[in-house]
Amino acid sequence: MSKTTEVEEKSTRAFLVGVANKVGGEERTSSSELDSLKAEFSSLVDTLGLEIVSQELIHVREKNAKFGIGTGKAEELAQKAVSLEADCLIFDRDLTPSQQRNWEELTGMPVIDRQELIIQIFASRARTREAELQVNLAKLVYSLPRLQHRYIDLSRQRGGRYGTRGAGETKLETDRRQVEQRIHRLKDELEAVKRQRQVQRRQRERNGVPVCALVGYTNTGKSTILNALTKAGVLAEDKLFATLDSTSRRLELSPGVTVLLVDTVGFIRRLPHNLINAFRSTMEEASHADVLINVLDASSPDIDTQFKTTLSVLQEIGAGQVPMINVLNKIDRLETGDDLYTLIKLYPESVPLSAVNGTGFADLCARIKGLLDK
Repeated sequence: MSKTTEVEEKSTRAFLVGVANKVGGEERTSSSELDSLKAEFSSLVDTLGLEIVSQELIHVREKNAKFGIGTGKAEELAQKAVSLEADCLIFDRDLTPSQQRNWEELTGMPVIDRQELIIQIFASRARTREAELQVNLAKLVYSLPRLQHRYIDLSRQRGGRYGTRGAGETKLETDRRQVEQRIHRLKDELEAVKRQRQVQRRQRERNGVPVCALVGYTNTGKSTILNALTKAGVLAEDKLFATLDSTSRRLELSPGVTVLLVDTVGFIRRLPHNLINAFRSTMEEASHADVLINVLDASSPDIDTQFKTTLSVLQEIGAGQVPMINVLNKIDRLETGDDLYTLIKLYPESVPLSAVNGTGFADLCARIKGLLDK
């Protein structure tokens, strides 16, 4: 009788590379900011479930067109990645298609840049048809300029008579046309979704139900707040980009006063424009809201950077002028009352709140009602 042997699936081993630019010998980014970016980069990779074998920060004085860094340093990193038996190389910056190909030839392993990393995370989080459409559009737009590198060797081999085009070149053109057609179809489907959202929005306006949108940096607790206030049952994890879809639930602020509370996708520093454009119909829920509830992680040392990032993205999607209430979530993680007092001084009129133990919800509802009454 044969025995069944269980084989444990080996996790992908990732070698991480961050790049800091120097100007005149001075760092363009402060050391605290570099540490923050490094930690966030690790969290992004961890969200995909990859094993981090090493993380390097490279300081660059002059950019190199071939690798983005000096050739000698590139070869040194490649040797280290191979010696650590890494399965892939991940950069915390965007690479051009040619740089990505050069790195893959140098290391002999897949090379992923920041844009592709975040797209992969979004792809792993997509649950609804709309989210899948948006992710697929971002993936195709990202892959289109990289198609030619898949066929560059074949395109040099011109089979048949002199001057005729080889199979590689024909295949490239066919694939490019197919990708462009798929992009066009996805845009059409998303346009239909956008029109459907507009119909739903007009229906809400006719019913006179105000809309409050939960916005903010990724993993600040927006979905947890929605669940606590409305029993929505939305997936809420302590991971980046746990929510990609805008979920709407009714919330009764007081007898006879009801609002529609909308959860939205979280923001992050250097969010790829491909994703902003693909998810614009979802993100624009914030621009059509009557009130924005900007959820901040009170326990994060990067709260100010996250706050500024949120304001920047809101401005980009046309929601910069919507009335906003700042919420200091996760106050249960603060060590002392002085920490909370300092944050309230930094963010006046903000609402201290703990979505875990329910502190501050009454104050938040009162603030929303007061803002709507105006």
